[in-house]
Amino acid sequence: MAWPLIWLGGAALGALALAEEKSRRDRLNLDRRLGRLSPEDKKSGAALTPSVLLRTDSKTSPAPGSIVCCHVYGVIEHTGIWLGDDMIAELHGSGLIRAVSPRRFLAGRTGDSIFVAATASHEAMAQEQTAKRAMDNLFTYRDYDLLENNCHRFVWYCMTGEEREIRSFDGFNEKLSLHFGETVFWDQLAA
Repeated sequence: MAWPLIWLGGAALGALALAEEKSRRDRLNLDRRLGRLSPEDKKSGAALTPSVLLRTDSKTSPAPGSIVCCHVYGVIEHTGIWLGDDMIAELHGSGLIRAVSPRRFLAGRTGDSIFVAATASHEAMAQEQTAKRAMDNLFTYRDYDLLENNCHRFVWYCMTGEEREIRSFDGFNEKLSLHFGETVFWDQLAA
């Protein structure tokens, strides 16, 4: 008899949490547009992460070497490198490093949007060397492991030339922020 009340209470708390997160994201987007990010928003890592439920109107055009991501089952993110000419380098779960179209990058994953790592001024975080290193590794294999040798590690290698274990998307964002010297915003890919 009490289960329906518990379920309704849980749903209400979930809706409240979602509304608070939407309010925080709206404030952050406004502050970003006005160029007045608070020190709290400028911390290391991502200020605005990709969201399936809370879409943003912010869009960024990628440049060769841009870092891109999409959702996988709404829990984790898959990262890759924009090569240009509508192609993305990714480490596939088979271990093959391949170049795929944006449509193929999303295929078999639950997300329907690609996000680009961007600065507060909507510029893609990109380095030509990253794209070059990714292209040099196309059609090679890595010993894929979800935690120890994953897509984040491959992207980090292409950015820096160093092999470093990166177990989570949050950890990847911290390293990305430190590498570029600014907070990361994940904007939707501009078509």
